[in-house]
Amino acid sequence: MKKLFVVHPLLFALFPVLALYSYNVAEVAPSEIVLPMAILLGWAFAALLLWGLILRNLKKAGLVVSIFMILFFSYGHVSNAVEGWGVTSIVLLPIWGMLIIGGAVFAMKTRRDLRKLTSILNIAAIALVIIPSINIAVHEVRAASHQIQRSEPVDTNAIDLEETRTLPDIYYIVMDRYASASTLEEVYGFDNSEFLNYLSGKGLYVACEPVSNYMKTRSSLASSLNMQHINYLGEELGEGFTDLGPMYAMLEDYELSRFLRAKGYTYLHFGGTFEPTRTNDYADINITYGDSPEFLVTLFKTTMLHPVLEDNRLGLWLEELPAWLISPFLDDLRVDKWNGILYEFDKLAEVPAMEEPTYVFAHIFVPHEPYVFDRDGNYVSLEEEEERGRNVGYVEQLIFTNTKLMALIDEILSTSEVPPIIILQADEGPWPERYDRDEYYFKWEEATDTELKQKMGILNAYYLPNVDYERHLYPSITPVNSFRLVFNLYFDTDFDLLADTSYAIHSHRYPYKFFDVTERLRSD
Repeated sequence: MKKLFVVHPLLFALFPVLALYSYNVAEVAPSEIVLPMAILLGWAFAALLLWGLILRNLKKAGLVVSIFMILFFSYGHVSNAVEGWGVTSIVLLPIWGMLIIGGAVFAMKTRRDLRKLTSILNIAAIALVIIPSINIAVHEVRAASHQIQRSEPVDTNAIDLEETRTLPDIYYIVMDRYASASTLEEVYGFDNSEFLNYLSGKGLYVACEPVSNYMKTRSSLASSLNMQHINYLGEELGEGFTDLGPMYAMLEDYELSRFLRAKGYTYLHFGGTFEPTRTNDYADINITYGDSPEFLVTLFKTTMLHPVLEDNRLGLWLEELPAWLISPFLDDLRVDKWNGILYEFDKLAEVPAMEEPTYVFAHIFVPHEPYVFDRDGNYVSLEEEEERGRNVGYVEQLIFTNTKLMALIDEILSTSEVPPIIILQADEGPWPERYDRDEYYFKWEEATDTELKQKMGILNAYYLPNVDYERHLYPSITPVNSFRLVFNLYFDTDFDLLADTSYAIHSHRYPYKFFDVTERLRSD
């Protein structure tokens, strides 16, 4: 008889990584899945051998390991599905634990021949792995056919270093989901005038009709970093095109950095955990805290270990386990964000000490959730965040963000030898609550004016030394024109200012299907 190989535990170990990668293939570099795949494959193989030695039966051992892998990685998805029913982790975790134990006991005690079940599980596991693999392969083929031409490396030998010493440092600081003053007042009941008055008092121009050109980070930054509207992507690729690769390529090799690197600027990149901006291959220096890219964070949240580590009451016993056993899952992701944000602000404050002219792109994930800061900068646990609620958590974190921004701007302005250029902007506003409940199917064409204004109203402020603000800046300026204006004022370029139009997308499913919402955002 043909020998039956027990491969399903190894394939079930690979499936969660491949499935998540397949769903986010345009946003995640292939290198990000190597480590989790190696860890899970190694863990499943070791568990299969160990149980095989214990049970003296590889088919039973395979069943035990597969039951665990399936339940362990399905927990997060089930938890999200039943969240609206009021089922908490305190209830769901014991149920999942009993299912794992019950499945293991069945596998160990059964006297049935498991050859047929093993064959079925092998076939099912192979199919599960093939499906996302096909999607990944299709994406790679399509991405290759839409490859964006990259620029040639900048020839630094052609740059006069003496002339660059008088160039101002340029800071492009993007605070993710920082809402406009009107949104903060109308939706969150918070008056942000103290911070805005501080900015004005420090010599910044604060746009009083601030809106983004696009409603999501990827499209908003693709537009502002390349100083152009990106509606042409939908025309060239098709409105039904879903691969985000072409858009994310515009966040890597973009017009703004090409221009400034050619002028002799050193490019410092602060990217956070959002994979498309986490690092940049064209930057001279990438400044990141730790090594918790968004893919690993998302994968971790699908596991049973996530609620255990997030809940101090459930997690205390883990401190006694060997670190090597659980190290891949032990990162406290909330504390990691808390430390990472503080680290980024500290490093930004050190930039003026650099001798060479510096261009800084900083994509900072506050006041973006999770809300790990209170207004004084203290750490907020998940339990505390849930008790406070979404709106209170957002405002508390925004107040702390204001404090850090004021300290940073004070430091930059007081220690820069040449007065710097500072553009302080948000890429998008916070999501409306109705969108959060149905992210995938929510249609922005059916959104109310209030929801559109909440999502696209942003912070937008400029520090432009020796510039007549009344002559050159105006209340409705949008990010697409920020650097067109800066380059005209400081580098004698002749960029035309574009129309300050704003575009929403049809839905999450159609990232290139844009429609104009400018008039709706300007309406009272």
